[in-house]
Amino acid sequence: MVNDDDLTDDDLTEGARLDVWLDIACLFKTRSEAQKAVRAGKVSVNGQSAKPNRRLRAGDELEISRPLGLKQRVRVQSFADRHVARADARRLYEDLTPPPTPEELEGRRMERLYRAATTPLRAPDKRQRRALRKLKGKE
Repeated sequence: MVNDDDLTDDDLTEGARLDVWLDIACLFKTRSEAQKAVRAGKVSVNGQSAKPNRRLRAGDELEISRPLGLKQRVRVQSFADRHVARADARRLYEDLTPPPTPEELEGRRMERLYRAATTPLRAPDKRQRRALRKLKGKE
Protein backbone atom coordinates (compact mmCIF):
# COMPACT_ATOMS: atom_id res chain seq x y z
CA MET A 1 0.00 0.00 0.00
CA VAL A 2 1.32 3.45 -0.91
CA ASN A 3 0.84 6.36 1.47
CA ASP A 4 0.44 9.94 0.32
CA ASP A 5 3.62 10.76 2.25
CA ASP A 6 5.59 8.35 0.01
CA LEU A 7 4.47 10.12 -3.18
CA THR A 8 6.61 12.84 -4.69
CA ASP A 9 5.30 15.91 -6.48
CA ASP A 10 6.00 14.18 -9.81
CA ASP A 11 3.77 11.25 -8.84
CA LEU A 12 0.90 13.57 -7.92
CA THR A 13 1.07 15.61 -11.13
CA GLU A 14 1.54 12.59 -13.40
CA GLY A 15 -1.64 10.78 -14.34
CA ALA A 16 -5.24 11.49 -13.44
CA ARG A 17 -8.18 9.95 -11.63
CA LEU A 18 -9.87 7.24 -13.67
CA ASP A 19 -13.35 8.81 -13.57
CA VAL A 20 -12.05 12.27 -14.45
CA TRP A 21 -9.95 10.96 -17.35
CA LEU A 22 -12.88 8.93 -18.75
CA ASP A 23 -14.98 12.10 -18.72
CA ILE A 24 -12.31 14.35 -20.27
CA ALA A 25 -11.50 11.73 -22.94
CA CYS A 26 -15.22 11.75 -23.89
CA LEU A 27 -15.59 8.03 -23.26
CA PHE A 28 -18.54 8.86 -20.98
CA LYS A 29 -20.81 11.90 -21.12
CA THR A 30 -20.31 12.95 -17.50
CA ARG A 31 -17.99 12.21 -14.63
CA SER A 32 -20.85 10.82 -12.55
CA GLU A 33 -21.75 8.45 -15.40
CA ALA A 34 -18.11 7.32 -15.50
CA GLN A 35 -18.12 6.79 -11.72
CA LYS A 36 -21.26 4.67 -11.92
CA ALA A 37 -19.75 2.51 -14.66
CA VAL A 38 -16.49 2.02 -12.73
CA ARG A 39 -18.33 1.17 -9.50
CA ALA A 40 -20.51 -1.31 -11.42
CA GLY A 41 -17.37 -3.11 -12.61
CA LYS A 42 -17.78 -2.13 -16.26
CA VAL A 43 -14.27 -0.63 -16.47
CA SER A 44 -11.07 -2.55 -15.82
CA VAL A 45 -7.53 -1.18 -15.81
CA ASN A 46 -4.77 -3.53 -16.97
CA GLY A 47 -7.11 -6.50 -16.50
CA GLN A 48 -8.07 -5.62 -12.92
CA SER A 49 -11.22 -4.04 -11.60
CA ALA A 50 -10.70 -0.48 -10.43
CA LYS A 51 -12.24 2.24 -8.31
CA PRO A 52 -13.12 5.73 -9.59
CA ASN A 53 -10.22 7.34 -7.71
CA ARG A 54 -7.56 5.07 -9.24
CA ARG A 55 -4.61 7.02 -10.69
CA LEU A 56 -4.01 6.34 -14.36
CA ARG A 57 -0.57 6.38 -15.95
CA ALA A 58 0.39 6.67 -19.60
CA GLY A 59 0.34 3.21 -21.17
CA ASP A 60 -2.45 1.78 -18.98
CA GLU A 61 -4.96 -0.31 -20.89
CA LEU A 62 -8.66 0.05 -20.13
CA GLU A 63 -11.46 -2.31 -21.07
CA ILE A 64 -14.92 -0.76 -21.02
CA SER A 65 -18.05 -2.93 -21.20
CA ARG A 66 -20.64 -1.26 -23.39
CA PRO A 67 -24.32 -2.17 -23.92
CA LEU A 68 -25.27 -5.20 -26.03
CA GLY A 69 -22.17 -7.11 -24.91
CA LEU A 70 -19.67 -4.89 -26.71
CA LYS A 71 -16.23 -4.26 -25.22
CA GLN A 72 -14.07 -1.23 -25.95
CA ARG A 73 -10.32 -1.39 -25.34
CA VAL A 74 -8.21 1.76 -25.13
CA ARG A 75 -4.63 2.60 -24.14
CA VAL A 76 -3.99 5.84 -22.25
CA GLN A 77 -1.70 8.11 -24.30
CA SER A 78 -1.76 11.43 -22.45
CA PHE A 79 -3.71 13.61 -20.05
CA ALA A 80 -5.47 16.97 -20.15
CA ASP A 81 -6.03 19.43 -17.32
CA ARG A 82 -9.54 20.36 -18.41
CA HIS A 83 -12.19 19.44 -20.93
CA VAL A 84 -11.16 19.65 -24.57
CA ALA A 85 -13.04 19.31 -27.85
CA ARG A 86 -14.11 15.79 -28.71
CA ALA A 87 -11.72 15.64 -31.68
CA ASP A 88 -8.82 16.64 -29.42
CA ALA A 89 -9.99 14.21 -26.73
CA ARG A 90 -9.42 11.30 -29.12
CA ARG A 91 -5.71 12.10 -28.98
CA LEU A 92 -5.68 11.23 -25.28
CA TYR A 93 -6.06 7.53 -26.03
CA GLU A 94 -5.38 4.88 -28.63
CA ASP A 95 -8.37 2.72 -29.52
CA LEU A 96 -7.35 -0.96 -29.45
CA THR A 97 -10.85 -2.31 -30.08
CA PRO A 98 -10.73 -4.82 -32.94
CA PRO A 99 -12.93 -3.94 -35.93
CA PRO A 100 -16.32 -5.66 -35.87
CA THR A 101 -16.74 -8.88 -37.82
CA PRO A 102 -19.29 -9.06 -40.66
CA GLU A 103 -21.58 -11.11 -38.38
CA GLU A 104 -21.47 -8.40 -35.70
CA LEU A 105 -22.23 -5.70 -38.26
CA GLU A 106 -25.20 -7.69 -39.55
CA GLY A 107 -26.42 -8.24 -35.98
CA ARG A 108 -26.26 -4.51 -35.26
CA ARG A 109 -28.12 -3.77 -38.51
CA MET A 110 -30.85 -6.26 -37.60
CA GLU A 111 -31.12 -4.75 -34.09
CA ARG A 112 -31.57 -1.26 -35.58
CA LEU A 113 -34.25 -2.54 -37.96
CA TYR A 114 -36.07 -4.30 -35.11
CA ARG A 115 -36.01 -1.19 -32.92
CA ALA A 116 -37.18 1.01 -35.79
CA ALA A 117 -40.10 -1.36 -36.46
CA THR A 118 -41.20 -1.56 -32.82
CA THR A 119 -40.77 2.13 -31.96
CA PRO A 120 -43.80 4.28 -32.77
CA LEU A 121 -43.09 7.19 -35.07
CA ARG A 122 -44.75 9.62 -32.67
CA ALA A 123 -47.02 9.64 -29.64
CA PRO A 124 -50.67 8.85 -30.31
CA ASP A 125 -52.93 11.86 -30.76
CA LYS A 126 -56.16 12.45 -28.86
CA ARG A 127 -58.31 10.34 -31.18
CA GLN A 128 -55.83 7.43 -31.10
CA ARG A 129 -55.59 7.59 -27.29
CA ARG A 130 -59.38 7.36 -27.05
CA ALA A 131 -59.39 4.37 -29.39
CA LEU A 132 -56.69 2.66 -27.31
CA ARG A 133 -58.62 3.26 -24.09
CA LYS A 134 -61.75 1.86 -25.76
CA LEU A 135 -59.85 -1.25 -26.85
CA LYS A 136 -58.55 -1.76 -23.34
CA GLY A 137 -62.08 -1.43 -21.96
CA LYS A 138 -61.35 1.61 -19.83
CA GLU A 139 -63.95 3.82 -21.47
